[in-house]
Amino acid sequence: MRTRHAQESDYPGIIAVLDAWWAENRKMTDMLPRLFFKHFHDTSFVVEEGGAAVAFLIGFISQTDPRQAYVHFMGVHPQHRRKGLARSLYARFCDAVRRRGCEEVRLLTSPANKNSIAFHTRIGFTIEPGDTFAGDVPVHSDYDGPGEDRVLFVKRIAP
Repeated sequence: MRTRHAQESDYPGIIAVLDAWWAENRKMTDMLPRLFFKHFHDTSFVVEEGGAAVAFLIGFISQTDPRQAYVHFMGVHPQHRRKGLARSLYARFCDAVRRRGCEEVRLLTSPANKNSIAFHTRIGFTIEPGDTFAGDVPVHSDYDGPGEDRVLFVKRIAP
């Protein structure tokens, strides 16, 4: 397996399998437009095996606050999970944005995505306080529109 920067040419292969990678059978492709592969490849990464993507992380540095970076999307092929690929991609992303002056990384997920919540807390992300709860998890209600609650995470990466 080889890890490298994402390129626009990775988009068709990843978008073709993206929905199948989600256990909830949710339509995820609308959340990952080609523009992320075109404009943020310096801070986005792909793990490939045999010429095919088996994991990826799409992230960028905030233009509003260059001390912050944001992970927009990450995915791992179901047959390649529990091999450390996601953890490795996050480490690579954090190193890349730290070298560019970032002090923290942010991301969000759906309160229904229990696996994502557990994974991100395991790798050192903190859940930000919200205005309500989904079970015992703080959420920001209507964050992405009516009924679209989100769990917000932050991780300090400053040296």
